[in-house]
Amino acid sequence: MGRIVCAGLGPGDPDLLSVKADRAVRRARHLAYFRKAGRPGQARRIVDGLVAPGTTEYAMEYPVTTELPFDGPDYRRLLASFYDHWADRLAALAETRDVVVLCEGDPFFYGSFMHLHLRLQGRAEIEVIPGIPGMAGCWTATGVPVTWGDDVLTVLAGTMAETDLSRHMAAADALVVMKVGRNLAKIRRALAAAGRLDRAWLVVRGTMPGERVARLAEAEIEDCPYFATVVVHGDGRRPELPE
Repeated sequence: MGRIVCAGLGPGDPDLLSVKADRAVRRARHLAYFRKAGRPGQARRIVDGLVAPGTTEYAMEYPVTTELPFDGPDYRRLLASFYDHWADRLAALAETRDVVVLCEGDPFFYGSFMHLHLRLQGRAEIEVIPGIPGMAGCWTATGVPVTWGDDVLTVLAGTMAETDLSRHMAAADALVVMKVGRNLAKIRRALAAAGRLDRAWLVVRGTMPGERVARLAEAEIEDCPYFATVVVHGDGRRPELPE
């Protein structure tokens, strides 16, 4: 009987894979990864050069990404059917062989693999290899510590309602907003309403080729890519510097 191994790939730089994830990818003979239809896939790009010749690859292409409202019934139905289908395929493959599934960042932190993991319980042996969360690569790209002392870090999804975003932003010490993309204008308005816009940074493609870091108040917001994160650093307790 085989296994399903989900390898967390970290924030995007191949050098930031864990040793365990690197080994799993190099040893894989059956490799599955998520991607948008017609695209090579970010996860596959990260491991380019690590995949052994002759490896059988399974591109799990999302049936929909931003074409429908994410909270609508059609979107949920299409995604549920997609995850059901691939859970069935992976479970069947794992009856006789190991399958490595790639996941950007950490699989259990807003990762698509979570939906497969839920559906695969009791159907296959599963191992999850943690990865550095993408937001860690982004706040490191700003060159400033994200939390100090007793700061509480709040992580928000940019898909939330604007009023909810603003409420959480006003109460946060340090703040990360993920799932930015086309939600950036809404996120910027919410930060302004919460009085936090002047301290916010936009990190696009953190640790990847084409990385861009800018003050959000000064950044261009048209056509913001999916791989973007907003960071507001904490300002908590810290030791006094020498005179």
